[in-house]
Amino acid sequence: MPKVLISDDLSPRAVDIFQERGIEVDVKTGLGEDELIAIIGDYDGLAVRSATKATEKVLEVATNLKVIGRAGIGVDNIDIKAATQRGIVVMNTPFGNSITTAEHAIAMIMALARELPAANASTQAGKWEKKRFMGVEVSGKTLGLIGAGNIGSIVASRAQGLKMRVVAYDPFLSPERAEDLGIEKVELDELYARADFITLHVPLTDTTRNLIDKAAFAKMKKGVRIVNCARGGIVVEEDLRDALDAGQVAGAGLDVFAVEPAKENVLFGRDDMICTPHLGAATTEAQEKVALQVAEQLADYLLTGAVTNALNMPSVTAEEAPKLRPYMALAELLGSFAGQLTETGLKAFTIEFEGHVAELNTRPLMAAALTGLLRPLLDSVNMVSAPIIARERDIRCTEVKRDEATDYETLIRLTVTTERMSRSVAGTLFGGSRPRIVAIKDIPVEAEIGPHMLYITNCDKPGVIGDLGHTLGEAKVNIATFHLGRADEGGDAIALLQVDQAVDKALLEKIAALPNILQVKALEF
Repeated sequence: MPKVLISDDLSPRAVDIFQERGIEVDVKTGLGEDELIAIIGDYDGLAVRSATKATEKVLEVATNLKVIGRAGIGVDNIDIKAATQRGIVVMNTPFGNSITTAEHAIAMIMALARELPAANASTQAGKWEKKRFMGVEVSGKTLGLIGAGNIGSIVASRAQGLKMRVVAYDPFLSPERAEDLGIEKVELDELYARADFITLHVPLTDTTRNLIDKAAFAKMKKGVRIVNCARGGIVVEEDLRDALDAGQVAGAGLDVFAVEPAKENVLFGRDDMICTPHLGAATTEAQEKVALQVAEQLADYLLTGAVTNALNMPSVTAEEAPKLRPYMALAELLGSFAGQLTETGLKAFTIEFEGHVAELNTRPLMAAALTGLLRPLLDSVNMVSAPIIARERDIRCTEVKRDEATDYETLIRLTVTTERMSRSVAGTLFGGSRPRIVAIKDIPVEAEIGPHMLYITNCDKPGVIGDLGHTLGEAKVNIATFHLGRADEGGDAIALLQVDQAVDKALLEKIAALPNILQVKALEF
């Protein structure tokens, strides 16, 4: 009989679901790392919220653990890489908290507009400072959404009900989807210039970390009000304090912080700040939904092998898995390559299978490619949710199969169409298991992929390779592999380099300034 540990507070109905399906379950909350290490080896499944930390040390001794289920969206508390290395499936419940989080953001907007917390404290202190708390109406104001996915779109709908105009910045938002939502898609700088209120609904990624900083505040309309119910670390808290002090920002509402639990913070103690302890998902309804979902998902996996909302495993049968595994790695790699280069709204996605791979079950391969494509800007994307997210965002997905082989016995080609351009990348397997990129934008270039890569487009002119090598050498960045390709002599060329360490922003800017360099992008795999 499978055995599951519930280590965080979940609805009692989760226990009922496990027991009804014949799974033994223990509820032990508030465990420290050492306490969890002492018992985790006894369990096949682990159900958590955000308090339990499934660290590498914990997973090292989890010899029987097959699946971890997160009742909620964020999985910052789970070491997914360590889990994957040990064959532990990590699942979440990505859609259970959306309404609750969106409503919290709207509540923050209203509270900021009318200065409710400060007015409440003043009134209860017997001051009756009616003239002090001169708020603003939200009706007729412009709300700027940074991120217009599942939660952001709900916020937009609620804001429209309050008669607000809504503009949104989201590279993955298509014009058609924006029209359906009744919102205007804009670039980030335009959003800053126009918005009276700004709400954040993006994951914490390398792209969004410290997104709202001193430079961003300087571009905003004076007197803007900001709400963050997404993730801590997106807003630079010290820069927000300075913007509040200067009057550039009139008020801010934070439900999340760079360091949590936030017992001390540079923003605490201000009348122009509203702070809540990460309550975005904290409603009875939301907690009930995610608890039931995670219990059902864990039970299905332990009893039947069915995989739902997994972040590190595709939905495939036991028979298919060995054949598909290397192709799925290739498809996700190609998707990640294209996704990291995508900076404008996605309109269409085409995946072509040629040769041997066309004879396989390609549905999970498309899901793997979409996962890689969407993950750079969207957290909690997995094999199950990626196709759903693509449909919600009106990204047209096309699959083409050609049984006959061309230059390679097996080939996968991705073509991504954005609002501004179309880009293709193709790859194959060497030795049946080693992914290789073999073409970018139809330019032949045979390249291995490593953890740290540089993608460069340039004019095919003498001296480019020397300048590039010299610049990296001066920065003490070692080149592991160097792959070149060009369309025509003297025309467009591509360089794909594997380097031994991540390349920082300053070095990228230095490379971009070299003669004949058209574009440079750091890629991580």
